[in-house]
Amino acid sequence: MTTRKKAIIIGCGVAGPAVAIFLKRAGYEPHIYEAQPDHDDYTGLFLNVARNGMRVLRELGVDGAIREEGIELRAMSFHSGRGKWLGKIEDPSGEPQGYTVKRGFLHKVLREAAQQAGIPVTFNKRLADLELNDNRATAIFEDGTTAEGDLLVGCDGIHSRTRKLILPGAAEPDYTGLISFGGFARGPELPPEPAQHMVFGKKAFFGYLVKRDGEIYWFGNLDYPGRPTRKELQSIPQSEWRRVIDSLYRYEIDPVPDIIRATVGEIGVYPIYDLVSVADWHKGPVVLIGDAIHATSPNAGQGASLALEDALVLAKCVRDNRSTGQAFRQFERLRRERVEKIVRYSRSIGRRKHATNPVQVFFRDLMLPFFLKQASRQSNAWLYDYRADWNERATV
Repeated sequence: MTTRKKAIIIGCGVAGPAVAIFLKRAGYEPHIYEAQPDHDDYTGLFLNVARNGMRVLRELGVDGAIREEGIELRAMSFHSGRGKWLGKIEDPSGEPQGYTVKRGFLHKVLREAAQQAGIPVTFNKRLADLELNDNRATAIFEDGTTAEGDLLVGCDGIHSRTRKLILPGAAEPDYTGLISFGGFARGPELPPEPAQHMVFGKKAFFGYLVKRDGEIYWFGNLDYPGRPTRKELQSIPQSEWRRVIDSLYRYEIDPVPDIIRATVGEIGVYPIYDLVSVADWHKGPVVLIGDAIHATSPNAGQGASLALEDALVLAKCVRDNRSTGQAFRQFERLRRERVEKIVRYSRSIGRRKHATNPVQVFFRDLMLPFFLKQASRQSNAWLYDYRADWNERATV
């Protein structure tokens, strides 16, 4: 009998459970280690799983749960802060553009799928150091315990400890100059529809979606100075954030002020960083995927989907190559151009959201309807219709 090779997975968000499941199919014995003391099934805001990501979830057998729980997205409509209708991007037929779902729910679905596949998940394991020798990796955790594997996959997010350990001179995440905040509301009776509504507000951008049961998912973006950390923003009392956000949107068009007033629970606040290009994606038996190596801002709604694509493609490369070194090099060649293009594209969308100078606002509102008509005619196949077939051999 042959001994199954072991895979250490650092991080149990989106990429971690997905790559663990695929690596098990490829013949490995994966174990997921998560720094947080417990799961986050009921915390955080929401994200979009675009149709390219939904294809990976279908391969994992969990897409049905996301379709059932999420808000189907087929259109995006745009208004100016003065209430002027700017246009709509719409594709009412065929496969939806994606589904908006609570982040914690997606994490839960993926983690439970991994556990049902017999993959252990251990919480409260914060990575402290790595030892690499003889083509094996040893993870050393802050509690003094260790784990050894034939390969290690860093899925630990934009501020990845894994990346800092194997690539200490690598590019750092770049602050986009914006913060994102949002929450959930109940009260304003708005019709549920498969659309995201965007308002270029007088002081800040605002977007919202309405779920079938009437729950409203909303978010805003705002210019914010310095290089804030998530911890710094969260240290500001909720009462102060509510005061600031209420002042931003108090005089916006309906239903924006009503949504803010009807918000239940905490308002989440996060700085927006991205990571466009890192020279190397791997070292020895260690490789990085998802936000750990190419974090994108949320503007294009592709972060989770790119992580899911990475998980499938990496496991295919590992399955179809004789060595992890060959597999990691092939994985990087297959993925780099696409992900870097999307990170840049997402940042460009963010810049267009935040015109505040009256001249900029005038020209944006004047030209945006023409751009939206053009966008409706143009194909976004490069973004949404990427396909990675698990049953095909990995080739460059």
